[in-house]
Amino acid sequence: MRFFDHQDAARSETRRLLLAFALAVALLVAAVHGALALAWQLLSALLPGQRGFPTGFLAVNVGVTLLLVLGGWWIETSNLRAGGVKLAQRIGAREARPSVSHAEQCLCNILEELCIAANMPRPQAMVLARTDAINAFAAGWDERDAVVAVTQGALELLTREELQGLVAHELSHLHEGDTRLKMRLAGMVYGLEMVYGFGDTVRERGGFATVFGSAIMAAGFAGWLAGRVLKAAVSRQREYLADARAVQWTRSRDGLGGVLRKVMTQQEDRQGPRAGRAGLGHPAVQHMLLVEAGGEGRLAQWLDSHPTLAQRVRRLYGRTMGPLAVAPVGAGADGAATHRAPPRTEGPFTLV
Repeated sequence: MRFFDHQDAARSETRRLLLAFALAVALLVAAVHGALALAWQLLSALLPGQRGFPTGFLAVNVGVTLLLVLGGWWIETSNLRAGGVKLAQRIGAREARPSVSHAEQCLCNILEELCIAANMPRPQAMVLARTDAINAFAAGWDERDAVVAVTQGALELLTREELQGLVAHELSHLHEGDTRLKMRLAGMVYGLEMVYGFGDTVRERGGFATVFGSAIMAAGFAGWLAGRVLKAAVSRQREYLADARAVQWTRSRDGLGGVLRKVMTQQEDRQGPRAGRAGLGHPAVQHMLLVEAGGEGRLAQWLDSHPTLAQRVRRLYGRTMGPLAVAPVGAGADGAATHRAPPRTEGPFTLV
């Protein structure tokens, strides 16, 4: 895998999508004004007498629309600033306990190794102990409250190389500022939604307000939908970037590739990520997960925050790869869990 080329391509596509997002906001402002102007002209044609636009019609329309969008963005991002540790605790994660669990000691060691390799501060290691599905997420507005949380299923079912790939993927999100970017985009989408809600409030007043409210709602819905689609497209590019970064840091495509292929097996067995995922269904972390349960249908695919597993695996390997068998690490012939694989010294790190 040419990971640098994939990273450059993902960053370039992200810039184009963010420019398109800014253009969508500008078009929404223009659409709201245009819809209100059209509604005013229609009412003027139906009523006796000639009526021009009121004084300050354009300024009020533009100002109120921007106030709703930016105000909604500020409100939502303020709500999301609670911090990575608090967010992880809210969905049931706890601090890793390396002194009582060999698997959690291994997780902390991997996190330390990769942070040294990436020259970045070490985030808090946390575990979702009641979640059997293989998954993980990174959260935090800045370095002071950043966390990497993995599920119990990931600790039990992944080899050390695979756990390295998973952790490297999540660290890339923190290193590239993806958590802040996604929070800001989520706030902007909420602001676009507020335009629609404002139109609905105006329409409920009845009379002529019904026409103006409906016009605002139509423009607001189009802007909100465009924002959702573009936000999801940006998120998918950041997932591709994190995948490529994980290969760069670990120098192994089989690490992260093995994780994704095992999740394929879980999905086919209907064991994850839809089932057994505990707090991972919380909307605040859905877009942060390593793997999100995608929707069905063409529209749902446009709104998915993650590429499909098949697309991600194909990018890693350059070809289609099938699922991998899922079993506890170190399982014997009878399937019973024994111990994690012994230490080895392959790859870029001394493995514990």
